[in-house]
Amino acid sequence: MTTVLKLGGSVVTRKEDPETVDADALAIAADAIAGALGDRSDGPDRLVVVHGGGSFGHHHADRHGVSATAGSHDAAALSEIHGAMGELNDAVLDAFHERGVNALPVRPLSVAYRADGTGDSGTDGATDGDDHSGTDSETARLHLPTASVEAMLAEGFVPVLHGDVVTHRGRGGTILSGDEIVVSLARSLDADRLGVCSTVPGVLDANGDVIERIDSLSSVAETLGASDATDVTGGMAGKVRALLAVPTPAHVFGLSDLEAFLAGRAPGTVVGGPE
Repeated sequence: MTTVLKLGGSVVTRKEDPETVDADALAIAADAIAGALGDRSDGPDRLVVVHGGGSFGHHHADRHGVSATAGSHDAAALSEIHGAMGELNDAVLDAFHERGVNALPVRPLSVAYRADGTGDSGTDGATDGDDHSGTDSETARLHLPTASVEAMLAEGFVPVLHGDVVTHRGRGGTILSGDEIVVSLARSLDADRLGVCSTVPGVLDANGDVIERIDSLSSVAETLGASDATDVTGGMAGKVRALLAVPTPAHVFGLSDLEAFLAGRAPGTVVGGPE
């Protein structure tokens, strides 16, 4: 069984404090992952982890005016965003390694790119597992080859990806969110389960109650607001929109339910998938 897990940037960092890891929350997440992998009878056979940018990536991207749609040709600015994400990725990997999780980093800037329009088929150097899904517009295409991720999984490793800047043809570099990455991976890897671990127990309605199931964005559009902290990737509405594009049902849940999700249960909100 292949599981794709997103650890939200607001989970592993203190999003209101620039470049600050939430060590306690990261420890809880790493403990849950290590425990699930240690008990293969309940845990996933193959796990891919993606973490968000939180206070490491978003503040830099916001300062330089870079988002999923607004690009930059300033290599220094893009390198600054990428470097900050590398620091966070190192912290996540360190927490995993301390608990015996056999994790390896996968840096999206080095393997992925975007191209506008339908004329780019992605055949220029694309490998097996290249995902050509729409991203920030109906005509933008994300190219994320997953052959290396597949090879890592086959060797018993846990690939760890993260939100990042990526080259965007015609726009320089734009932001590739962790939410887009999990959608792409879920498709390319034919994932059995997809989980999004957030700071809330699920997608909340106007009264603050967890919505059990979401089958369309229009049904919850009025209740989904922007993120409280700086977020250049669309907040909860962006997450739901991305998850609805995946055939695999996604689960949005809080950190306290991560262990339950990894054990095969269905906490929080189910987004999309078959009835």
